[in-house]
Amino acid sequence: MADREFSWQKANPAGDPAEIARVQADIDARNPTKPGQYTGKPVPLDQKEQRPPTVNANRIEAIKDQLTSSDPEDLMLQIMQALNNTVEAIPTVGNYYTFVYNAKTAGKQYDQHPLIACTDLFRWGFRGINFHWQSSRNYTWEELTGQVYMVKSIELDDLLSIPYAKFITK
Repeated sequence: MADREFSWQKANPAGDPAEIARVQADIDARNPTKPGQYTGKPVPLDQKEQRPPTVNANRIEAIKDQLTSSDPEDLMLQIMQALNNTVEAIPTVGNYYTFVYNAKTAGKQYDQHPLIACTDLFRWGFRGINFHWQSSRNYTWEELTGQVYMVKSIELDDLLSIPYAKFITK
């Protein structure tokens, strides 16, 4: 055991300025300056980071200029395509959604493309405040033609400015 040398027993090169400079140069070569890291020197242009799109990016704002049709069906298809990365099978209470709905009750008027704030979940379906009707409505699972598309709160105003509501009387 006496012939074993521990790291703390080895010669300490910390006092040698040439060794310190060599170690610092090695570290700098392997770790270029990152944007935002304080070094006292400007960050080289070729090292500027590309930031990913923000999580709160408004997907509807990005397509609004491309919405040239006045047909609610065409508008809904384009909206669903824009919201396709937030598709859910079952809505979550407290979130906003749009979806295609085909009511079966004869003689009742309904919104085929509702934009809702989900307020309740039930075995038979869900309830939500429909922004097109400005009132609470019930939606059954059987009459839902597909999945629901989650809408971010920052997208509500843009969706409300698009005339994609489709009111139908059965």
